[in-house]
Amino acid sequence: MTVSPRHDKVIRPLTTETILKNAQIVLHDEIRLGSIRFDASGILDISSGPSGVAGEDCDGDFVIPGLVELHTDNVERHFQPRPNVFWPNHHAAVLAHDAEMASAGVTTVFDALSIGDYDGNNHARRALFAGMVQGVTEAMAQGACKIEHHLHFRCELSDPRLLETLEPLAQSHPVALASLMDHTPGQRQWRDTTTLKSYMARNGMTDLEIEESLAKRIARGSRYAPQNWTAVLALFAGKDVVLATHDDTTIADIDQGADAGIRISEFPCSLEAAQHARRKGMRTIGGAPNIVRGGSHSGNVSIMDLAKAGILDALSSDYVPSSLLQAVFTVAQELERPLYEMVRLVTSNTARMVGLDDRGVIAPGKRSDLVRLHHRGAAPAVQAVYAQGRRVR
Repeated sequence: MTVSPRHDKVIRPLTTETILKNAQIVLHDEIRLGSIRFDASGILDISSGPSGVAGEDCDGDFVIPGLVELHTDNVERHFQPRPNVFWPNHHAAVLAHDAEMASAGVTTVFDALSIGDYDGNNHARRALFAGMVQGVTEAMAQGACKIEHHLHFRCELSDPRLLETLEPLAQSHPVALASLMDHTPGQRQWRDTTTLKSYMARNGMTDLEIEESLAKRIARGSRYAPQNWTAVLALFAGKDVVLATHDDTTIADIDQGADAGIRISEFPCSLEAAQHARRKGMRTIGGAPNIVRGGSHSGNVSIMDLAKAGILDALSSDYVPSSLLQAVFTVAQELERPLYEMVRLVTSNTARMVGLDDRGVIAPGKRSDLVRLHHRGAAPAVQAVYAQGRRVR
């Protein structure tokens, strides 16, 4: 299934050529000292060796493909910067998110917008959803964004009102990716409820309130998640929408997705699930914050362990945009693997997962989405970002 770029106004036409010279160019299978010449139409030429021609001297900085991000919740933070605080100007919220993603080196982003309420109390998620969808699509249509945005609908299957929110917006907006989530306690991310109970206690709930809440959520998930799974698959059947499972933890979780024809497993929570996903031909996406922090915040598998086992296909920033590049360099160092291999986790691999074959690699004819960066301290530092030949950072 291919995701077609739907927003022609994202980048304004640019006729002038740009040359980045004396750069360490991170190609698909090597790093080469040289120069890149490009314009709005794409990458025109790559030459090797030092250069004295006119152009921007990168002074040995890395130049990598623009990052392709499939799952970030970051836009939600700009719409709701604090609990029960809602930003009134949706356009401004999208543009702030857009600028933050560009500054992290992302040139194609799938904005993961949460549909549904997984605990029965967070009605803000449902209230925000339509505004976020409208904000993203309008900003793109107006050509106001620096980078290319696509809609990723995160469907909370345990919500009894999921379909009444999802159906009208899925019919009227260009959804590119949809993930099927189920945050019912006792399975997937919360298979071990100990961490969840600790989290709820830190938020001021008593033991009795915690037990009552978990019982309600389990009952609700048992009733609605199975029927919503079937309904969401039917809604997107035959459409140009890539589907993903979410928080797969058991072999049965993977089998359920694979049997439905789903080919992406987002954030597998156990080594056995990721291993089985590979056997079933599913691609895995791990959270970059998990790599940077050294483990899962909810007590699940370390994504570094998946990388060491050779069963990690891609990384997502999830809730921290800058974590993508930090994770790439961390994995390369930890595994003692070439940087160009790890860069694929956030560029060509993610692009191929959603059928965007025109980007994710530096090669003549490919999109001129490029990131210049150096890594001379504790973290990689982005120096410049180009989206379709236009400097956006």
